[in-house]
Amino acid sequence: MIEFSFIKNILLPPLLEGTIATIKLIGLFIPASLIIGVLIAVARVYGNKLISSLSTIYVIYFRGTPLIVQLFIIYLGLPYIGIVLSPFAAAVIGMSLCSGSYQSEYIRGSLQSIKSGQMMAAESLGMTRAQAILYIILPQALRRAIPAISNNITYSVKSSSLAMIVTYVELTGAGKIIAAVYFRYIEVFLIVGIIYLLMVSVFTKLLSILENKLKIPGLG
Repeated sequence: MIEFSFIKNILLPPLLEGTIATIKLIGLFIPASLIIGVLIAVARVYGNKLISSLSTIYVIYFRGTPLIVQLFIIYLGLPYIGIVLSPFAAAVIGMSLCSGSYQSEYIRGSLQSIKSGQMMAAESLGMTRAQAILYIILPQALRRAIPAISNNITYSVKSSSLAMIVTYVELTGAGKIIAAVYFRYIEVFLIVGIIYLLMVSVFTKLLSILENKLKIPGLG
């Protein structure tokens, strides 16, 4: 039987701290993953053969291996070569790199959907290749990629729970500690699930507003 006094007095305070920790985590790694995604996508589409090949290898690795393995390598493996990271830093780096590989594929597809004539037109007006990409091609591609990017962001909110693997106590980690101490798994993870649902719902709504505001008229 669910006891509301347990939820109010014992469960909610640590879960609130865990929620704040989760928000800090996603507040860093989601923007970082977008930046990585843009850079890798541009490198694959417009970079020279070496840069494009290295970017492709990066995407293949981070999309082809589990996030949990990547986190273990970053947090537990790097100390063997003298690189010691805090749990928070390891989680941010690992999730940024992993999510960025997926974001790069969405953005790459959007970049390739832009007609090549736009690049030619920009260069004929005296713009450099970099300026054409930055001011002409990329803004259009990002607008087209918003639905796919939004989907990845909502997934990233949920996958942030894996940060507990590297001992960073976010929402799921805080819930696990309380559940292990009081053996109240139903109440704990029911509330944890509700909090995740609320966070995902807020992100989904905000991203939907952004998508409607920036959508290209007549496209889709």
